[in-house]
Amino acid sequence: MKFKNYLIALVAPFLMNAQNVMTPEQLWTLNKLSVSAVAPGKAAMIYSVGTVDLQTEKTNRKNYFLSLTDFSTKNIALGKKTLIKWDKNGLYAQEGNKILLSKDDGKTWTEFFTVDGEAENITISPDGKKIAFSKPVQVENILAKDKYPDKPKSTAQIYTDLNNRHWDSWNEGKYNHVFVLSVSDKIENAKDLLLGEKFDSPQKPFGGTEDIVWSPDSSKLLYVTKKKSGAEYAQSTNTDIYAYDLATGKTENLSEGMMGYDVNPKFSPNGKFLIWQSMKTDGFEADKNDIVLMDWGSRTITNLTKNWDESATGTTFWSADSKTIYFNAAYRGTEQLFSVNPSTGAVKQITKGNFDIADIVGQDKQRLFVTRTDFNHNADIFAVDLDKGDMKQVTSINKDNYAKITPSKSELKMVKTSDGKEMGVWFIYPPNFDPNKKYPTLLYCQGGPQSALTQFFSTRWNFALMAANGYIVVAPNRRGMPGWGEKWNADISKDWGGQPMRDYLAATDFAKTFPYVDGDRMACVGASYGGYSTFMLAGIHENRFKTFIAHDGLFDTKSWYGTTEELWFANWDFGGKPWDKPTPKIYGEYNPSNYVDKWNKPIMIIQGGIDFRVPYEQGQEAFQSAKLRGLKTKFLYFPNENHWVLHPQNGLVWQREFFHWLKETL
Repeated sequence: MKFKNYLIALVAPFLMNAQNVMTPEQLWTLNKLSVSAVAPGKAAMIYSVGTVDLQTEKTNRKNYFLSLTDFSTKNIALGKKTLIKWDKNGLYAQEGNKILLSKDDGKTWTEFFTVDGEAENITISPDGKKIAFSKPVQVENILAKDKYPDKPKSTAQIYTDLNNRHWDSWNEGKYNHVFVLSVSDKIENAKDLLLGEKFDSPQKPFGGTEDIVWSPDSSKLLYVTKKKSGAEYAQSTNTDIYAYDLATGKTENLSEGMMGYDVNPKFSPNGKFLIWQSMKTDGFEADKNDIVLMDWGSRTITNLTKNWDESATGTTFWSADSKTIYFNAAYRGTEQLFSVNPSTGAVKQITKGNFDIADIVGQDKQRLFVTRTDFNHNADIFAVDLDKGDMKQVTSINKDNYAKITPSKSELKMVKTSDGKEMGVWFIYPPNFDPNKKYPTLLYCQGGPQSALTQFFSTRWNFALMAANGYIVVAPNRRGMPGWGEKWNADISKDWGGQPMRDYLAATDFAKTFPYVDGDRMACVGASYGGYSTFMLAGIHENRFKTFIAHDGLFDTKSWYGTTEELWFANWDFGGKPWDKPTPKIYGEYNPSNYVDKWNKPIMIIQGGIDFRVPYEQGQEAFQSAKLRGLKTKFLYFPNENHWVLHPQNGLVWQREFFHWLKETL
């Protein structure tokens, strides 16, 4: 009952919204689709639909069998099973520590193998005779209770090197290791491929089964790792792809000499080729992502997208005949579907439109199956005609929900920047937009800094929800955005507070030329690099904005350098360390904390307590500075959130406070 009253109290200020526009509760309870398994040799897949229960914060899931012939669906009862893969041997699933196998599309199951209780990222070899998995292994004693068993109540953690914490977790001496064994063997005999080494595979914090791949003949196991530790790890992006030969016990570094990220290995169906995504520069995490191809017989490597002036950052997918590679990538403010010919390297764009191709999930003879989003719609499955690029919607998991919501409209306008370039800027309009009215307007500053600003759908920075609350959203593809050429993407590095800020101001001034934009009621909002941008613009905006909201933003770059964890990012993007001579501009001219004396408008600061990318002190410093300046300010602190807001009730509070602040100050 208390929770119900609490929700009513939160919702009350928004009852003014018509019932046919997006609300935070609707946003968080929209169904979310995930493809679980795709059948080989038959036109079928299994997908799940998850719905958040706002009271328990748990996601309830239903599973569906989808025919790709007539697009019919039917429920499939999986209970507590988690699907692993679907191959010629059948459908594999995990339930507890049991691996189960179904040969009749999930109707009946037999026990296949019993794994260790800590086993994760389970993958079965194509011949069905071997199994690989990862699990955390204690490699070093960092916790005092491990180092000193006679002091089990001690909470001390003892470090002598960097990489002591990452993303939202402290290093407690355990590393993800890959194990492999025959299914006819005992689990305790599984071989640790990284025995005794302080390396992770899958990679932390987000690596999964894509980091562990079997060769088509089941003779080799490929895994991705960065064979560095401590300070060396914290300053390098040099992951490599290793191939372990089960017969000889030897390991081969397939990407030796390739110095940046090498990830997502995938074999062609005929087993003759291997592709992966590769960056060339160590330390540059947003370098151009190329698709490289290895002839598996000769080990010859070819960069297929070397001459393509964009970055292949999305999913890669082999055609069934091994003659084409499909991928999705940011392009001109959206994510579209492309193909590359493995023989010639010719890249072809397949889809066009104001939407994002979010993932590639399967194919039949003439169609590719993808998930698609836009500013108003969460992911659904679509079928793409590979000849024409036409798309047909296959699922509609939120049909009833969308029927109750009037969508916003968006358009990409080209804006002249201060240095004479053309910049794409998304304008998102309120539902039932009337060009004869004036609307308060939000300048949205994207994070990353080198992440694409496309037709994404988010539970936090949701443009449809912002528009539904009566705001026009102006979202510039400023310097540093993928999809506008390699140089445009790279130009933000070492220039955080320079041209990108002028790009934002150019978009702001352009927006004010339209009669429906209320130039006296503009706000600046953003997270991460967008939070940095908000702090920076607060000191240089010359009264363009009436209020500001910064989430997990870098406020003082010098103190941030001493507390963040992935130092390769700071070293590359900042151009060096605070004590370097000459001192990089980011610690002086481009440091937001140096402009606090010019802050003159209300500012709300949001911060996660376990955000180790932008530690909480950044938000605290900004809030304290604003308060001591005598400004109207608010500090919204989430002790259990990292760089994102992942808990549904926290998400609702985030939305409430966000719009309350705008109502009060804009």
